[in-house]
Amino acid sequence: MSFRPLHDRVVVRRLDSEEKTKGGIIIPDTAKEKPSEGVVVAVGPGARDEDGERIALDVKAGDRILFGKWSGTEVKVDGEDLLIMKESDIMGIIEA
Repeated sequence: MSFRPLHDRVVVRRLDSEEKTKGGIIIPDTAKEKPSEGVVVAVGPGARDEDGERIALDVKAGDRILFGKWSGTEVKVDGEDLLIMKESDIMGIIEA
């Protein structure tokens, strides 16, 4: 990827949502909600505090995360649809 986010921003690739419900009903594309789960592709170096010290981010590339439904800005980088969001928009990291 030829994109590096700045400050406390992260680049996220959305994970596709399930195409079936637990009961086996197939959900058409028009009725699906945008997934709020993704994988971090790249992270910025971190924001700076009042003293100019860099505050490291808690997420790293490869982390599987949950984020708000309307979080981030959709962009297309190298033909791939991605999201750019601040680290504060991330609700948590999904651990295996």
